[in-house]
Amino acid sequence: MTTNADNATHVSVLLEEVLSALMSEENKKIKSPWFLDGTLGLAGHSKTLLERFQALGIDANLCGLDRDPQALSRATTNLEAFSKQCHLFPSDYASFEDIIPQINTDKSNSFKGLFNGVLLDLGVSSLQLDVAERGFSYHQDGPLNMRMDMGSLLQKEAPPHTESAKTFVNRTDFDTLKKVIEEFGEDPQAGRIARAIIDARQTKSIENTKQLADIIYLAYPPKWRATARNHPATRTFQAIRMYINDELGQLSKFLDNILAHTADNGIIAIISFHSLEDRMVKQKFKEWATACLCPPQLPRCVCHHKKEAQILTKKPTLPSKDECLINPRSSSAKLRIVQKLAPQ
Repeated sequence: MTTNADNATHVSVLLEEVLSALMSEENKKIKSPWFLDGTLGLAGHSKTLLERFQALGIDANLCGLDRDPQALSRATTNLEAFSKQCHLFPSDYASFEDIIPQINTDKSNSFKGLFNGVLLDLGVSSLQLDVAERGFSYHQDGPLNMRMDMGSLLQKEAPPHTESAKTFVNRTDFDTLKKVIEEFGEDPQAGRIARAIIDARQTKSIENTKQLADIIYLAYPPKWRATARNHPATRTFQAIRMYINDELGQLSKFLDNILAHTADNGIIAIISFHSLEDRMVKQKFKEWATACLCPPQLPRCVCHHKKEAQILTKKPTLPSKDECLINPRSSSAKLRIVQKLAPQ
């Protein structure tokens, strides 16, 4: 039986820009480089990366992670030609340290400096957006789920990160609803939307994406609806998804730990689609690339922090106009790249 998931396709965002970064001159000199794709998806970036290295006579290795079981299954099929070089795991990218010991390589035993290249693509894949049953999109009516792992994998985190969008919108108090929509969705109508959700669920439970989208649409003032560039539900759906999947918490944990597991001269490339994510990546890259983190008013350095990386993108790389025309979902993407410095 063919499902919507079987028909879903995904276009890799900023593909050439990512490959150019990960296929650095240093990495081309390594006999068998290691790469981490923390958001494997359908493996578009990683498969092309392995193919490009293969064309150079280099057998690159991949550690691929994804907490979405449907995506991981599709990626496994797409990477079948490189099965001996690929180590794929059902995991969120923030838990990559738990995965490293499971990789069958002598280099992983040191636990440090394994990866010559690291990639995160923080966007929601077409596999998730285009399948109504996943409940990510207001464009198709489906159950309010929005969990990246579909709620089928065991999670260590406490709630709210195990609840569905349905549970969230039907049980959360007004103040929390407003805060989530305001913070993660950056929607100036957060208060009106939160109140509309509270009022609607008093009559009947909010069960599907169309119900929620209609509630949000009517919560918007008529003038705002008439002039809005996107559907009024866009920001709220994004906010709920980010909250219940703990997307900013995941990113923060990953950034705190990944540099230690990146090899000298290794590349870290991160594609973000939200201003909060991009700001977090920008600040962490700046911290790595700064020799002193002391407040400017101190007469001398007391932090003893050493510069650990070099930023390769002073400003984020954006998709070209042609790419945006071919793949409109890429329009908000921002790519930042940093290279870990070898010890001086």
